Amino acid sequence: MMESGVPVCNSCGEQVGVNANGELFVACHECNFSICKACVDLEIKEGRKLCLRCGAPYDENSLDDAEMKVSANRSTMAAHLSDPQEVGLHARHVSSVSTVDSELNDESGNPIWKNRVESWKDKKNKKKKTASKAEIKAEKDDQVPSEQQMEEKLSPDAAQPLSAIIPIPSTKLTPYRAVIIMRLVILSLFFHYRITHPVDSAFGLWLTSVICEIWFAFSWVLDQFPKWSPINRETFIDRLSARFEREGEPSQLAAVDFFVSTVDPLKEPPLITANTVLSILAVDYPVDKVSCYLSDDGAAMLTFESLVETSEFARKWVPFCKKFAIEPRAPEFYFAQKIDYLKDKVQPSFVKERRAMKRDYEEFKVRINGLVAKAQKTPEEGWTMQDGTSWPGNNTRDHPGMIQVFLGHTGAHDIEGNELPRLVYVSREKRPGYQHHKKAGAENALVRVSAVLTNAPYILNLDCDHYVNNSKAVREAMCFLMDPQVGRDLCYVQFPQRFDGIDRSDRYANRNTVFFDVNMKGLDGLQGPVYVGTGCVFNRQALYGYGPSSMPSLPKSSSSSCSWCGCCSCCCPSKKTPKDPSDVYRDAKREELDAAIFNLREIDNYDEHERSMLISQMSFEKTFGLSSVFIESTLMENGGVPESVNPAALINEAIHVIGCGYEEKTAWGKEIGWIYGSVTEDILTGFKMHCRGWRSIYCMPVRPAFKGSAPINLSDRLHQVLRWALGSVEIFLSRHCPLWYGFAGGRLKWLQRLAYTNTIVYPFTSLPLIAYCTIPAVCLLTGKFIIPTLSNLASTLFLGLFMSIIVTSVLELRWSGISIEDWWRNEQFWVIGGVSAHLFAVFQGFLKMLAGVDTNFTVTSKGADDGEFGELYIVKWTTVLIPPTTLIIINLVGVVAGFSDALNKGYEAWGPLFGKVFFAFWVILHLYPFLKGLMGRQNRTPTIVVLWSVLLASVFSLVWVRINPFVGKADNSSLSQGCISIDC
Repeated sequence: MMESGVPVCNSCGEQVGVNANGELFVACHECNFSICKACVDLEIKEGRKLCLRCGAPYDENSLDDAEMKVSANRSTMAAHLSDPQEVGLHARHVSSVSTVDSELNDESGNPIWKNRVESWKDKKNKKKKTASKAEIKAEKDDQVPSEQQMEEKLSPDAAQPLSAIIPIPSTKLTPYRAVIIMRLVILSLFFHYRITHPVDSAFGLWLTSVICEIWFAFSWVLDQFPKWSPINRETFIDRLSARFEREGEPSQLAAVDFFVSTVDPLKEPPLITANTVLSILAVDYPVDKVSCYLSDDGAAMLTFESLVETSEFARKWVPFCKKFAIEPRAPEFYFAQKIDYLKDKVQPSFVKERRAMKRDYEEFKVRINGLVAKAQKTPEEGWTMQDGTSWPGNNTRDHPGMIQVFLGHTGAHDIEGNELPRLVYVSREKRPGYQHHKKAGAENALVRVSAVLTNAPYILNLDCDHYVNNSKAVREAMCFLMDPQVGRDLCYVQFPQRFDGIDRSDRYANRNTVFFDVNMKGLDGLQGPVYVGTGCVFNRQALYGYGPSSMPSLPKSSSSSCSWCGCCSCCCPSKKTPKDPSDVYRDAKREELDAAIFNLREIDNYDEHERSMLISQMSFEKTFGLSSVFIESTLMENGGVPESVNPAALINEAIHVIGCGYEEKTAWGKEIGWIYGSVTEDILTGFKMHCRGWRSIYCMPVRPAFKGSAPINLSDRLHQVLRWALGSVEIFLSRHCPLWYGFAGGRLKWLQRLAYTNTIVYPFTSLPLIAYCTIPAVCLLTGKFIIPTLSNLASTLFLGLFMSIIVTSVLELRWSGISIEDWWRNEQFWVIGGVSAHLFAVFQGFLKMLAGVDTNFTVTSKGADDGEFGELYIVKWTTVLIPPTTLIIINLVGVVAGFSDALNKGYEAWGPLFGKVFFAFWVILHLYPFLKGLMGRQNRTPTIVVLWSVLLASVFSLVWVRINPFVGKADNSSLSQGCISIDC
C-alpha cells in the first residue's frame, strides 16, 4: 500500500520518485502531470514526447540527468480498463465519433486490446529475427517517411517548398489596421453622444435609430476583424513536377476524384454539364490519377444519354486539348472566345484540326439538343432504353441505385489509342420514407462510391455549371496538399468562384468580388477560408471525420453527451474538471492501440481474418456503415484499391453503399462527410473541419481555376441569396451555431469563430436595415428628425465617422486590388438583399425550425436566351420584391413631401431638410440597381432619367404652386373678396 501524500504515477501506479537533487521528479512543468521516469523513458523511446495531459513537450535535458528512486515492483493497470465505454474509440481520432464494443475481453479474461498489441509486437519481433541484412536495411528505409526519402534523392531546386506566403506590404496593412482602431474609438465616442443626447420630440424614432446603429456596428466588427491579417500565396508547379514526376519513373502525384452533381437536366442544361465533364477529362494531370463521378440525383435518362454522348466525344476532344495545350478545355467556352486562336500555336496542322474539331462539336451539340427536345414530353409508359427495357429511374422518388462506368482503365481509349480518365455515372437509390438530404446526401453517396471504386486520397467537387478554366488547377492544389510541411493539417484547398455571362456593370454583384478577393484573403491569414460549395479540393481523411495527424487527440469528454442538453459537449461550454488518473492512462493506452493496430504501415501485416476481426472489434460499422470494403478504404491514407479485386464485386459493393438505408444509424451527415441540417451544407461542413483543428488554404492562380454561370436576372439572383441566407438561419438555430459549438476542443481560433459567426448572423441585419431605410421617409413626412441640433463636437464626431468609413474602404481597396466599382456594387446589393431576401429568410428560417414548415427552392436557371444578357431584363414578379419596392416609393414620396413642407415653412426649414433628404437619397441610391431591374430592358428610357424626371417634376410643381407667377397678390386678394361677395 502506497504512502499517503506521495504522488503516484498516473501510468503505472507506482511512486513518482525524486531526482538527483532529492526533489520530486516532474516531467512536465506546464501542468505538473504525475508520471515516473521509467514511464517517461518508455514514452520517449516509442516516439511520444508530449505530455499526456496538456500536450506540452517534455523537458528532455532534465530527463537525461535525472536519477529516479522507485519501487522495484510495478502493479498492472489492467483493472482500470474494465469500463467498456472508455475503450474502442475510433482510431486516428474521429472527432466526436466514438464507437463502443460490448466484448473487450477474450476467453481468458484478458483485454482484447492487450492481446492485439502483443500480437502486433510479436510479428515485429519475428520479422526482425528472420530478416537478412538486406531486409533489415530495407526495413530501415521503410521507417523513413517517403517524403524524406524523396527529398534526399531530389535536386536542391526540387526539394524547395512547393508554395510560399506573400504577406501584404506593411505600407498598406499598417495604415489599414490603424484606421480600423481609430474607427472603433470614433464609434465609441459616437455612441456615447447618441445615447446621452436623446430627441424627446421623436423619442421612438431616435431609439429605433440607435438600436439599428449599434447592430450595424456589431456587424461591422464581425466582418472587419477576420480581415486583420490578409495574405497572398504563390505556388511553384515546376517544383511539384520536379519532385513527383521525375523522368523515367512513374508519376508519384496523388490521385484525385472529381465530383459533379446535377438534379434536373431541364433546368441545368445537359450541354453545360457535358462541358464541365469534358473539361475535367482533359485536365493537365496523369490520366490514371483522374476519375470523374457524375451524380444524377434526378435519375434522368436525359442525363444518362447525354453522358453517353459526352464520353464518345471525349475520345476526340481530350487528345486535341493536350496536343495543342488549349485553354479553357470546355469546348463551348473555348470556341466562344473572341481572341486570336493562332497566337502561340506553331503547329501547321492546328488550323485544320481546330476547324474539324469545331465541326465535330457542333454535331455533338445537335445530338445533345436533340435529346433535350425529345425529353420535353415524358411518355405515359415512361422512358425506355435502347435494349427495350424500362428506364429504372422513371419514378424519380422510388428507384434503385444505378452505376455505369464509361471510360477508364478497362473502358474505351481516345482516337490516338491513349487511356482516358475514368468516367462514372451514379444515381443513388431513392425510396419513399427515407431522408435523402438533397445535395449533401448526393455528395456523401459519391464519397462512398469513389472510395470503393478508386479511393483517391483527394476529392475535388464542382457544380455542374462550373467548368475547369485552368487545366493546371489540380496541380495548383497539390502544391499545398502534397507538401509535407503544409499538407499535414490541411483539410481542403478552396479556389475563388469566377463567372461567365455577367453584364459588364455587374448590376447585382454576381461576381461577389469583395467576398472572394477581400474576405477570403483575410481568412486565409487565420485558419483558412470557408468552404463555398464548389471549386474545392478535399483531403478525403478530413471528410471521414478524422482530426489532423499533427494535433493531439481530443479528450474523451469532447465526444460525450452534455448533461443538460443531451448533445455533444462541443455545443456548449462546460467547466473543466480535473482528469482522473485512470482516464489519462486509458487515453495513453488508446493512443498506443491506435498506433499499433491502425497504423497504416502495419495493418497490411494482418491476414484477412484478423483484419475483419479488427473492423468488428472497433465497431467501425456504427460510424461508416455496413461495408467492410468501404471501411478498409478509410484506413488507407494514401488511397488506392487492391489490384487483385474483382471489378464486378466492386460494382456490387458500390451499389450497396448508395442504398437509401445505408446511412441509417451511422455518423454520415452528423460527423463525417457533408454535414446535414442546413440547405447551405458547405458552410457547415467546413466549420466542422475547422473545429477539429484542420486548416484550409485559399488558392488564387493568375488564370482562374474554375468558371461558372450566375443568375443575372433580378428575381433569380434574389432567390439564390434567399437560399444562402436561409441556410445561415438554420445553422444559427441548430446545435452547430458558432456562438456555442466547438469550445471544448479549443481548436477554432477566435477570429475564425468571428468569421463563422458573421456567416450565420448576417441575415438578421435585415430587420434593423429595413427599419433604418424607413426612418428617412418617416422623418420627411412628419417633420421630425433622429438627431438633435448639432454642436461643434457632435459635428466633428459625425464628420470623423464618415471619414473613417471612407478611409477604411479606400485602404481596403488598396491592399486587395479590387476596383471601386466592385466595392460600390457590393454595397448596393448588401442593401438590396438585406431588405428583401434576407428578411424573408429570417421569417422562413424560424417557421421551418420552430413550426416545421419547410420551404422548397427551385434550381436557378443556368442558361440565358434572347441574345447576350437577354435574361438580365426579364422581370419575374415575386413577393421578395415587395419590401424594396415599398421602400423606394415611400422615400420618393417623403422627398416630395419634405420639399413641400420646406416651401410652406420658409427659409428656416431648408436647413433640417437637407439632412433628411440626404438619408433618403442614401436609401434610393443603394436601391437604384433594384429600381433599374424593375424598369426592364435598356432600349427604353434610361432609369436614371425617369427617376430624376419624376423627382424634378414633383419639386418644380410644388415650387410653381408656391410662387403662383401668373397671379399677383393684389389680384389674389380682390379675387378672394369678389368670391366672398357672390351669393352662392
